[in-house]
Amino acid sequence: MPVLILPTLGPFHILHPRYNAVTVLEMAKAYAPRAVLLASYAPAELEAGLWRDAGDLPLFHLLPWAEGNGVEVIALDKHPNLKAQAEQFRQALAQFPRGQEYLAQAAELERRLQALLTRPLLSDMLSSPAFISELWNYLDGFVQIFGEGPATGFRAQRMQAVAGQIGSKGEGRWLVIADLLDYPYLLREVPGAAGPGAHASSPAEADRAILDRAWRLEGDDDWGLLLQQLQEIADAEAQYLAAQIYLAAGRPEDALALMEPLLHAEFAHPAYLPGYVLARYGQLQDLVGNRQAALRAYQATLALSWVPAEAREIALAGQRNPFKLG
Repeated sequence: MPVLILPTLGPFHILHPRYNAVTVLEMAKAYAPRAVLLASYAPAELEAGLWRDAGDLPLFHLLPWAEGNGVEVIALDKHPNLKAQAEQFRQALAQFPRGQEYLAQAAELERRLQALLTRPLLSDMLSSPAFISELWNYLDGFVQIFGEGPATGFRAQRMQAVAGQIGSKGEGRWLVIADLLDYPYLLREVPGAAGPGAHASSPAEADRAILDRAWRLEGDDDWGLLLQQLQEIADAEAQYLAAQIYLAAGRPEDALALMEPLLHAEFAHPAYLPGYVLARYGQLQDLVGNRQAALRAYQATLALSWVPAEAREIALAGQRNPFKLG
């Protein structure tokens, strides 16, 4: 029974041009699975879309593809209540001096994990013994400090149960999407499971890398080159990000000129885009002195069925006071 396990890096995918959200999608397409199995989410969490607030970037692309192609998506974690105990445990520890000492010990592990996730990654590196060993160093170190239980969200217990479900699926090619910290457990527990292998970048992945770079716009980037690259991509997200660059350059009129036609086009995908588009459009209308149009845009943002937290904060702040460049 072939099983491919692709680890997700959550919001950290934006840092990795060669293992970005679309890389996961392209590898899923190439694998042609019978179903997509979500190891780190419960059915109720999938239905509620909790992965969106977690910033699980590959799912913004993978789930629409699966739905559009008749590929079943099955959430396997039956114990989300146990997973939730990890955050509750940390909050409780932080209330006590002795607990803060334990958290300080864990902070060094977190620093090492962040260093691991911010170094350049290729898809096959995530299957290398060295990379897996570093993940186990983090996981085992955490257990040594706190024990296996509430502090870990009972990760070992939950993933053992998930592995049992995967093993009982029968014939077919199964694609498992797992949180990075669940991934080593599943590689160990699922017979014959493999992680990602080497993967040649596709044009769609290259475009995603440019979009990700624009989301992380920095002062020493070549803004002119980035604008040219976004223009060549020519989709709604690229147009929004080009407007962002003009706004960052202090040219709100040029940004608004890009945003106006975008509002009359299709900009529902990825699912985080509508909230950002409407909230930013409100700010641009404020900057050109059209307060009523700005308020309508902020209200439209808040009326969406789901809005990224940042876009929601922009809209709420814009309702209170007109936006101004700082």
